[in-house]
Amino acid sequence: MIGRLSPSQILVFGFALTILIGAALLTLPFSSASGNHTPFIDALFMATSAVCVTGLIVVNTATHFSIFGQIIILALIQIGGLGFMTLATMMIFLVGRRVSIKEKLIQSEATGAFSFGDMVHFTVYILKITLLVEAMGAILLALRWCKEFGLVNGVFKAVFHSVSAFCNAGFSVFPSNLINYVLDPIVNLTITSLVIIGGIGYIVLKDVYLLKKFRKFSLHTKIVLITSIALLTAGTLVIFLLEKSNYATMGALTFKQKIMASYFHAVTPRTAGFNTVDISSLRYSTMFFVMFLMFIGASPGSTGGGIKTTTFAVLIASIFRTLKGKQEVNIFNRRIPGETMRKAFVIPILAFSWVSLITFILLYTENAQPIRLVFEVISAFSTVGLSAAQGTHLSLSSLFSSFGKLLISLTMFIGRVGPLTIGLAMIYKDQKEAFKYAEEQVTVG
Repeated sequence: MIGRLSPSQILVFGFALTILIGAALLTLPFSSASGNHTPFIDALFMATSAVCVTGLIVVNTATHFSIFGQIIILALIQIGGLGFMTLATMMIFLVGRRVSIKEKLIQSEATGAFSFGDMVHFTVYILKITLLVEAMGAILLALRWCKEFGLVNGVFKAVFHSVSAFCNAGFSVFPSNLINYVLDPIVNLTITSLVIIGGIGYIVLKDVYLLKKFRKFSLHTKIVLITSIALLTAGTLVIFLLEKSNYATMGALTFKQKIMASYFHAVTPRTAGFNTVDISSLRYSTMFFVMFLMFIGASPGSTGGGIKTTTFAVLIASIFRTLKGKQEVNIFNRRIPGETMRKAFVIPILAFSWVSLITFILLYTENAQPIRLVFEVISAFSTVGLSAAQGTHLSLSSLFSSFGKLLISLTMFIGRVGPLTIGLAMIYKDQKEAFKYAEEQVTVG
């Protein structure tokens, strides 16, 4: 049965099985602080959010779950962030079995790598980088939180937030996320650094580490770095200008504190979901801009979601070349393949179509303000985890019916495994066309 499945189908089913196992564990009485069963729909939502490294919650991670439950969520975040096939490949490597071509294809699909010639070594590299960066982040956060919470509790919070940040999950074991640390430079800079490193992708990290000079980087790495820097710079500036006089968010902060808070919220929508200000109090214009950042998301082969920075860059370049009447798209003196250009158009269309469909359904089934509902759906699809729910509500999803929670869970799942992967999973076997029809022009526009 498994041998007949395509790599994409195995990837999808692997994530789904991990979610179901996680949900079953979270429903157990000793997973909750009260010792009571967690309703399955809520456990399923939380497990999906963790495995899909989203961060949307319907019960408070800090107060609802016991230490055991929080450890389960942490494990699901790590599995989801690395990709379950990364861990599976590592296990195969440890027991000495050769990795098959199909397994290498699955791993390549899960990590966004371009080839599978040395996939086992790449997997080992991924695990080394992950553990090293998470350990460094945990040490920095522990130095801050051990003074406040004691050694054991401080270390646990540091490890949890380091893993959550690097995996771009946005889960927090603080009841109000990181709002109490809006003025803390250590927490702000450590969390954002972990999010950025986890969000640019393992391929880029390897290029930067080995090649060091920009001119030697692959085209992929150059596009990721330039696009990420541009989005972070523009994001910080726009959020600062929009929110600097909003006393419900940043208005009472000093100039430097406003810059730090603006930078934090330019980083986390792509796609971590931590927040140091009340997201529900953002101006509508800021919410709209944050939705734009969330939709773009992180980079291929990373722990983040969204349509990806490279997709956005190639799409913009294609539009400009089309307006100039040019057919070929060249970036950094390299021509972009036609297949890549087609994907750059298809992925945003699929993403926008799914977000529109789910929003349309939820507008009918749930009672929510439209802009906040769209914000929630994009946050779920791009696996961000930010929510614009007003008052003391954990998220807008926490107010939804069971049907609404299922739709958001499905949206997180779709967003994590990728619209293109889902599409490929529906195709049982790649069949080449036996013939081609005659070509004829169609007037468009």
